[in-house]
Amino acid sequence: MTPEQVGDRLRTLLVEAATERDPDSGSETGSDSGSETATGAGVTVGQSGGQAYARATVDVPVGRWREAVRAARDDTELACDFFDWLSAVDELADGFDVVAHLWSTTRRHGVLLRTRVPRDDATVGTVVDVFPGAAWHERETHEMFGIDFAGHPGLAPLLLPPEFEGHPLRKEFVLASRVAKAWPGAKEPGESEAGTARRQPMRPPGVPAPGEWGVAAAVPVSAAPASGPPARRTAPASGRPARRAAPGSGPPPAPDSEATDDGGDGGGS
Repeated sequence: MTPEQVGDRLRTLLVEAATERDPDSGSETGSDSGSETATGAGVTVGQSGGQAYARATVDVPVGRWREAVRAARDDTELACDFFDWLSAVDELADGFDVVAHLWSTTRRHGVLLRTRVPRDDATVGTVVDVFPGAAWHERETHEMFGIDFAGHPGLAPLLLPPEFEGHPLRKEFVLASRVAKAWPGAKEPGESEAGTARRQPMRPPGVPAPGEWGVAAAVPVSAAPASGPPARRTAPASGRPARRAAPGSGPPPAPDSEATDDGGDGGGS
């Protein structure tokens, strides 16, 4: 099925279910400029981007969220038997969009289901009883956005420590690192006051700076050999090979058969 057919099929199922409950509910069909959508019984059908990878998008009222997920799974034409993922989008004053992606392993098509919850009462019904795999995703969304999933068996912290306060993926959440230390170089788009300055290069933790390790640190500049061909080494009179001097210690002393006394003038008699 094409994305358009998937969206229309799910919308038809939801409209028929609403009509059976309330025969006077009726339905309306319309289109928005620039994109084709169909509305009826509070359901809006559209299509995501991605060209060949586009998905049907179906927006439903929060009260019909569980019904829409179950209809996509149980209908023989849709057969969306695989729960892919669930998350949310912070729309600021408009609330939160809860988004779930379902996939059909037999029909090879998917659908993006969305519902919007108000910011002051961010609650939606859980779908764990429909797809048990949604339990992890709902816990993460609850932790990161502060959205409650009514009926969930346990919305315990999943990724953050128990003493953590706030919901990091809400747009009003302030990043602590920005408060403690300014970002080196340009900030994120819209935050910079000094134009588009280039960010300073930063070394990974534990990596020393150039000059603190390697050849440059092992051999001081003052001890570096002068330019030109290296001097030829000669063996001492004893026949033993000369020992190589450590860098910076100077050449080895020349062998001398006559030792000099301490404090003498170094001359022979």
